[in-house]
Amino acid sequence: MAVALYQAKAEFFRMLGHPVRIRVLELLQAGPTPVRELLVELEIEPSSLSQQLAVLRRSGIVTATREGTTVVYALAGGDVADLLRAARRILTGLISEQHALLAELRAAADGAPGDGRTDDGRTDDGRTSDGRTGDDRTGDG
Repeated sequence: MAVALYQAKAEFFRMLGHPVRIRVLELLQAGPTPVRELLVELEIEPSSLSQQLAVLRRSGIVTATREGTTVVYALAGGDVADLLRAARRILTGLISEQHALLAELRAAADGAPGDGRTDDGRTDDGRTSDGRTGDDRTGDG
């Protein structure tokens, strides 16, 4: 078994395991984007974005070029966009299955007969679980 290969794959997926990084990659699918535009879209602190971009850059998944005083980021290749599309398809399928299960559970709950008890524990005819009515307070009844 090629442990190093599986470890490399695990590291790759860990690198993707941050919501800001995923959002950056999604934004970069539209094409090279200056940092200032990423900041506007993400609404996070510049230092936080810088940290996440550094992780993506070190992994080789994005590239950075300087145009004057502006740094522009881009996806390193089209495979990243393919991976994000595949992830969306997988999640859509999973969520659809969960939605269908939720609908079934709700339908079962709506159609399930109740036990005939009110909120105070009495049956619909006013009797308690031991058969007494509300007027049998002394227990003599």
